[in-house]
Amino acid sequence: MSERSLARVEWCFAHFDALTPAELYAITQARIAVFIVEQTCPYQDADGADPECHHLWTLAGGSDVAAYLRVVPPGVKYDEPSLGRVLTTGAGRGNGLGRALVAEGIQRVESLYGPSPIRIGAQRYLLRFYESFGFERTGYDYDEDRIPHSEMLRPRRQA
Repeated sequence: MSERSLARVEWCFAHFDALTPAELYAITQARIAVFIVEQTCPYQDADGADPECHHLWTLAGGSDVAAYLRVVPPGVKYDEPSLGRVLTTGAGRGNGLGRALVAEGIQRVESLYGPSPIRIGAQRYLLRFYESFGFERTGYDYDEDRIPHSEMLRPRRQA
């Protein structure tokens, strides 16, 4: 996927209840490939939040997920809405797709919940990336599955 084709990214967006079995399988496959296999981090990916969430993804030809995140409603993980399980697969890296994904995720949060603050738990090596979207560190740092994380908050935007 080239920079030029990013303008034509087709986003898929659905609440968990509307996902087809094939879509859920592709999403699960991508999450396992990135978070468990690539990061060599055995953890319980199915954390119970998915059925409450909207899911945002795009494909890299065929049915392989290139980028994915979930929009977590307020009250499920944090008081505020959240972006979680943010990933790009090998097929989606190096061309700005991760940046396009987070921008699209923020827009989807705002369309669902209005100009709300958005809270995330970011892997620490990605702090600058998220800061470029207006997220700020809250000062709460933690280890999740042996990976350093920082809680971040994107303040409420004026409507």
